[in-house]
Order: sequence, then structure tokens, then C-alpha cells
Amino acid sequence: MARICELTGKRPMKGSIIWRSGKSKKSGGIGTHVTAITKRKFAVNLQRVKALLPSGEVRYIRVSAAAIKKGLVTKAPRRTWKKETAK
Repeated sequence: MARICELTGKRPMKGSIIWRSGKSKKSGGIGTHVTAITKRKFAVNLQRVKALLPSGEVRYIRVSAAAIKKGLVTKAPRRTWKKETAK
């Protein structure tokens, strides 16, 4: 399953880890130097939330934490009815 937010469309982004060595000039050294650059991914903080959709349907959706904080998700109301007992 793709790590994509269903509301905002956020997806993992590419980036890099930059390794530096040496002491900074501010600290009395001769400056830092880049020794290696490695590729990495910034993953989206996805949460599985039971939401009320605009169509009135209640279902689980995968949404980013930022979308929840913005208030883009309306949480489903709590269930009031009881399950039928098996006879």
C-alpha cells in the first residue's frame, strides 16, 4: 500500500543525509567539510482514522497527522447500537 495521504496527497519525499567532519571555525577549528552524501526518504506521518466522509459514509482512511491537526478530518460518531447476539 502506498504511503499517500488520502486528503492532502502528501507522499514520501527524497532527500539526503550529509556527513560532515572537522571542527567549526567558530569553535576554533579550520572549518567543517562534507565527507559523504547518502540518499534517504522523508516518510509521511500517516494515521489510520475512522472518518465521516462528505457522502455520509463512515470508513477508515489513511491521513497525514498534519491533515488531522488542520481539521480536515471529521471523526465518525461513536456507535450507539449493540451487536446482535448469535442464536
